[in-house]
Amino acid sequence: MKAIKSFFATDSKSLALFLVRLALGVVILPHGMQKALGMFGGYGIEGTLGFFGSMGMPVVLGVLVILAEFVGPIGLILGLGTRFMAFAIAIQMTGAMILGGHIHNGFFMNWFGNQPGEGIEYFILVIGSALALVLGGGGKWSFDSLISKKLNP
Repeated sequence: MKAIKSFFATDSKSLALFLVRLALGVVILPHGMQKALGMFGGYGIEGTLGFFGSMGMPVVLGVLVILAEFVGPIGLILGLGTRFMAFAIAIQMTGAMILGGHIHNGFFMNWFGNQPGEGIEYFILVIGSALALVLGGGGKWSFDSLISKKLNP
């Protein structure tokens, strides 16, 4: 029971955690919608899994990536299972940064198209934000906060 209480525990007054949670969820969700639903120019599940397969990624891992980018941000926006969802996003983005080759493109984004691809600055922001939520939980206006109050009357 202690582990469950720790999983949902958060500072229910923390506006900072709420803002990080909301921003990260809003930024990652459209990427997940591309992969899961084919929205915003994405390929949907079949196309995404096909692309991942062409890179040598096993189907199971591809499904986990799609879930992390689609279900994860929904959980973050709601503040439900924040620590787990944020951890899944941090792991997924670390994999994308390293295995996706971004780490070889330097630090900066490719704003002007004068480098071979995108650098790692976006990934560092996402991973850092996700890890802050892993440590702090969902904060203000989260379902985690409500659950935590029920578990700790």
